[in-house]
Amino acid sequence: MAEFFDTTAELGSEEEDEDFDDETGETRKNQTNGANGIEDSSEEEEEDDEEALQAEGRGFIADDDDEDVEDRSARRKGRKKRHREIDEELDEEDLDLIGIDVEPKEKPQGKYKRLKRGHKERPAKARGVDEIFSDGEDLGDDVEDGGRRPGFDEFADFIEEDQFEDDIDDERGVEQPGINIITSGLQAAGLDEGAEEDYRAAFGDGTDYDWALGLQEAQDEEEQGEGRELQLKDVFEPSQLAERLLTDEDNAIRETDVPERVQLARKPFKDLELTPDAMESRLNEEAIWITKLIWPKKPLPKYLEKPFTKAVRKVLEFLNIEDYEVPFIFNHRKDYLIHAPSDQLDDPDSADQQPMDARPERLLNQSELWEVFDLDLKFRAFTEKRDALQQNYDNLRSISTDISDDVIEDLVHKAVNIEEVQELQDYLHFQYSSEMKDIRLLESESNGTQKRANNSRTFYDRIRSTSAYSFVHAIGINPDQLARNAEGDAHRHYVDEPQLKPEDLAASLATGPEYTTGPQILKVAKMVYVQELATSPRLRRFVRGSFYQNALIDCVRTDKGLRKITEDHPYYEFKYLRRQTFLDLHGRPDLFLKMLKAEEEGLIQVKLRMDGYDDFKSRLRKHIVSDNVSEIANAWNALREEVLGNALDKLQGIIATGVKETLRARCEEELAGRARENYYNKLDQAPWKPRGADAGSTPNVIALSHGKGMRGDAICWAYVENDGRVLENDKLVDFRLGNREKNIPDGKDVEIFVEVLRRRRPDVIGISGFSVETRKLYKDLQDVINQFDIRGPLYDGPDGEEKSDPLEVVLVNDEVARLYYNSQRANAEFPKYAPLTRYCIALARYLQNPLAEYASLGKDIVSIPFVENQTLIPQDKLLERLENAMVDMVNLVGIELQDSYDDPYMKKLIPYICGLGPRKADRLIKAIQANGDEVLSRVDLLGISEMDNRDLKAAMGPKVFQNCASFLYLTYESSEETSDYLDNTRIHPEDYDLARKMVADALTMDEEDIKAEVDEGGPSAVIRRMVREEQTDQIHDLILEDYASEIEKKLGNRKRATLETIRAELTEPYEEIRQGFAAMPSDEIFTMLTGETKDSLTEGMVVPVQIKRTFQDHIEVRLECGIEGGVSESEFPEGVGSGGQEPRHVYQPHQTVRARIMYLNRKALTAQLSFREDLIRQPSRREFDHIPGEWDDQQESTDKKAEEREKEVATGRPNRVVNHPLFFQFNAAQAEEYLGSKDPGEVVIRPSSKGLDHLAVTWKVAENIFQHIDVLEMDKETEYTIGKTLRINKHTYSDLDELIVNHVEAMAKKVSELMGDDRFKKEGKEFTENWLKQYCEANPSRFMYAFCAAPKFPGYFWLCYQAGHKGAVGAWPLKIIPNGFEMQKHFYPDVASLKNGFKMLFAGTNQAGGNRPPVRR
Repeated sequence: MAEFFDTTAELGSEEEDEDFDDETGETRKNQTNGANGIEDSSEEEEEDDEEALQAEGRGFIADDDDEDVEDRSARRKGRKKRHREIDEELDEEDLDLIGIDVEPKEKPQGKYKRLKRGHKERPAKARGVDEIFSDGEDLGDDVEDGGRRPGFDEFADFIEEDQFEDDIDDERGVEQPGINIITSGLQAAGLDEGAEEDYRAAFGDGTDYDWALGLQEAQDEEEQGEGRELQLKDVFEPSQLAERLLTDEDNAIRETDVPERVQLARKPFKDLELTPDAMESRLNEEAIWITKLIWPKKPLPKYLEKPFTKAVRKVLEFLNIEDYEVPFIFNHRKDYLIHAPSDQLDDPDSADQQPMDARPERLLNQSELWEVFDLDLKFRAFTEKRDALQQNYDNLRSISTDISDDVIEDLVHKAVNIEEVQELQDYLHFQYSSEMKDIRLLESESNGTQKRANNSRTFYDRIRSTSAYSFVHAIGINPDQLARNAEGDAHRHYVDEPQLKPEDLAASLATGPEYTTGPQILKVAKMVYVQELATSPRLRRFVRGSFYQNALIDCVRTDKGLRKITEDHPYYEFKYLRRQTFLDLHGRPDLFLKMLKAEEEGLIQVKLRMDGYDDFKSRLRKHIVSDNVSEIANAWNALREEVLGNALDKLQGIIATGVKETLRARCEEELAGRARENYYNKLDQAPWKPRGADAGSTPNVIALSHGKGMRGDAICWAYVENDGRVLENDKLVDFRLGNREKNIPDGKDVEIFVEVLRRRRPDVIGISGFSVETRKLYKDLQDVINQFDIRGPLYDGPDGEEKSDPLEVVLVNDEVARLYYNSQRANAEFPKYAPLTRYCIALARYLQNPLAEYASLGKDIVSIPFVENQTLIPQDKLLERLENAMVDMVNLVGIELQDSYDDPYMKKLIPYICGLGPRKADRLIKAIQANGDEVLSRVDLLGISEMDNRDLKAAMGPKVFQNCASFLYLTYESSEETSDYLDNTRIHPEDYDLARKMVADALTMDEEDIKAEVDEGGPSAVIRRMVREEQTDQIHDLILEDYASEIEKKLGNRKRATLETIRAELTEPYEEIRQGFAAMPSDEIFTMLTGETKDSLTEGMVVPVQIKRTFQDHIEVRLECGIEGGVSESEFPEGVGSGGQEPRHVYQPHQTVRARIMYLNRKALTAQLSFREDLIRQPSRREFDHIPGEWDDQQESTDKKAEEREKEVATGRPNRVVNHPLFFQFNAAQAEEYLGSKDPGEVVIRPSSKGLDHLAVTWKVAENIFQHIDVLEMDKETEYTIGKTLRINKHTYSDLDELIVNHVEAMAKKVSELMGDDRFKKEGKEFTENWLKQYCEANPSRFMYAFCAAPKFPGYFWLCYQAGHKGAVGAWPLKIIPNGFEMQKHFYPDVASLKNGFKMLFAGTNQAGGNRPPVRR
């Protein structure tokens, strides 16, 4: 109970107070970065930036106003003096608190005295620091002389002395001091007994927290008891214990004999403590409930529905009574999951007859068993809520025997989900709110906790006691009767017609003090009846059913979505989507989840509504109006229709919200199920198997990678033995094949690597990487292997001769390796290896054991995308599904216990074994270690030694053993008498006797032979003989149907499928039954090496490309993702090639231009592109298949026209198109964003906001620095054509290409020259200043200068200087101009002349001041 009390007092930091009072009195304005702090505008920089630069240069050294140090020091000293006085006044408890021994007082004060007071304190004055820890207050000082009534002793008997003496047996027997204070206060106030009772009911009587105090005191006594054993929680923080799974709760899970995952799943629910009959009834009900949810999704014939329900019923019995986990049920109770033609149907006269040629059908697969497990948990939640509702109703009837609610009694057992139960609960609290408050008060008293009574009634309760509720009754039909009529109840409820009009009746009822006019009565009565309609469970159920049948989904874009969702946005596919039914979403759960995601981002509104809502309301109105024809009847019918319409409108919104959340949950489950299925398929692959090797064997692997494959990157490789050891690794720098015909030698590392291959003789070479260059390395490796004739492992050919094939090179899926190589786990495992070497080790391990590699990721597995839009699934739900897939596969493969439990790599699989988990796996490992690191048989895990009298520690209980025994196997050693062949199989120990019987029958041994063998060699001696004599094939001669029939007759167990498993395992124990190692499909290779998907890079898209080489008839380019592309002559732009300009005169290497993808070869990683302007201008819009009426074309057209008008208004002109590869419809911010990832010197031409006679040129000066240049167009033929003369300040050019080359590129060369100088400091102005100061401090007589960028003024740089140690730091701006630099209005063609010019200017400027001129260097 310690969390209920605040046992420590916190003092504010003196330093913090000082900083707040004195140091932070002034605020500093934020300064924005010149490159990125500007607003999004297409305006260009003005030339008067130089004036601002001069001003900033002159004000380089700023002297801040000095503060009054003496005053601050005096205040600080005064404050310290006061604190010293406070410290001197610390009482004995304070001294004891800080660790100073003092002599204790005779009567120490209680620890929680303030909590024991009976009422809220009202201290007359604030307590000082010296009183914070003091419990012995001078109470006399707290009472002021004035403001108190005579004779009123407020603090009489208020302080309770905490004397815990032996003669006080029960403190509760002493009168509570708080009661005396309250009583005396009430009496002094002149309140009578009734008022006193109300006061106590509202504010309590001072005993509210007695129960908490008692628990706290008991806990304190227990914690402070002498001789208590030291526990982990006394040493470690709770967070550390939770991280290591060592809390008390973890230990309870570890020791409880129930599968760990089952315990964790059932943690929120109560244990089922039912009689056998009650449990039988519950399982039957639950089986029907689950069947209704799963059966509609099963593609099975109708006659199998009842067998399916029986199978579900049996699975629920295994889950709830036997505590079996899903893998055990699937593997060892599979006979109950299969319907055999010989099974008798319950109803032989049914119309759905089983055909004569029916085959066995699997009723439930493994993923559906997990679904049944999840639904069982949901059913628990549902029944607990339903039972709570029934309990509330029973309690209600116990305190009010006259209450009998037909709605609750009829619907409580008809509810089929939590939503309907909650509606009944809401109805109960709405109809009987005051009675439910009384019940809660009684429950709190019976639980030992006292709550203050709340006598206030709800708004609707107060109305029910007034005359207005009589008007509600006068409407003539209640909501439940209306709902019954709508459902078509056999007994129709007719409307009772009043004798007065609604207005007259309301006026006649307006006699009470609450309501004085008829309109008031009318308004309140309508509101109450609308609420009763909206709260009616039966009406809600009826409306919800109609809503589900006729629901439509509309996506309505918001104003934000109008701007944000462009045609290339992933949300555009539903921006104008309308009238989507649930059937339209079938198979596309991610679509609805994306809609909801867009709604959360404020881009669209997802609206659910009922199709034909007006007709539905009209049909429902017929059930609430009367058939009478009169003026009075018409008035009442109009009122009834009005309130019904209001209630239905309210209900539709409520139900739509609930349906939306239900649909969200179902879509998340479906998408998570797909992710689970794809993950399971990735897990379902055996290690890579060389030709001729046994299935499941582990290969020796060499893995290589050169990462991104950039020029100069080394190739890292690692050799991993089949036992997981990394025996060798190295790097290859010069790994290229030569050309013997041209006498070009091979790279020196080729021979080295060939020698490694011949020495290590790996079974396979694995390769992967981060770029398209990996494909080239893959081909180079194949060429090396073929050229040097490197062979793979030997195998026996069809003719019996040994053969070998060329060593195989495999492209390996690197999704696990990418998460591993830079992780803490990799660093701890291989601290001396380079990250890329660790990457290669992970690739090799993936080839050797994909299952273990995925398992090693733990919770990081959710970082791997297994399905598109996986991020829309909640991570906890996704992780649960993925872990279930891992559990299924680990139990399919099994774990060799003796070699795995102490292997750091393989033991990570043990928690996934059926029945185990992280906690129970830890207990298993520790038990094996305690038993001498020896497990001779499976039953050793129970702490039972069958063969000798060893004293063993139990690793688990019987239930957990039942679940996990067959999935933990021990290698059979024929030379060891204690080794049991059956312990090396998937046969469960419960079936060992059956397996031994089958073997004895197969060997035609009589009982005497069996007894002799068993007496000599133990229970499994017969099986040892079969293996020893190699007679396992004889087991196939047995007729298993006879065995199965006999077992079912005698024992009542179905074992037909189990017998097949036993026969297979006796022949081939723990056979590898996974799929073979999966080669990566081309789409996955494409995504792995390029980072692109089918949606992110498609044909028809316009993308930026970089020119590699130009030829007369074609151009080679590279896409940003690394794909090589080509542009044929037919796809050149107009005026290039075919008699026009040569491509090399238009396009330069490394130039970035836009191109349209015409063809994309995902397998070869190549593309064909086009530079034609007419194709590039065409918008690349994804086509969506929509049924007419589903897409709001009118709204889309309206929005596009409005967007065009806005652009025209904003720019003063329509959109302009310029026929140039560098022209983009960008504004300034978009241009900077586009150039952000480009190299310095890259250019974008864009429209200008200054009009049709201007263009803007944006170029990247340096990282995060962009200059916007205004270009004036002159001699224009029309307002839309480019001017024949282009002017930038004083410079003129004839076309854009000349402008770019002679102006922008000329400036870019000067920027590159300046930034390449040894005096340039890339860190910025502040760093440069500090560097100058440090240099001059070290060299006091030297003059030093340096260059740095000026990000706030693109196109300018700083020349910073300091003339000796005593000189001031200064800065001059210099401007980049085409082919030179400009400083102090002087032109300099290169950096050398710039430096000399600065020295001369500085010397001339400062000669009169006597400063030393700069030294020439």
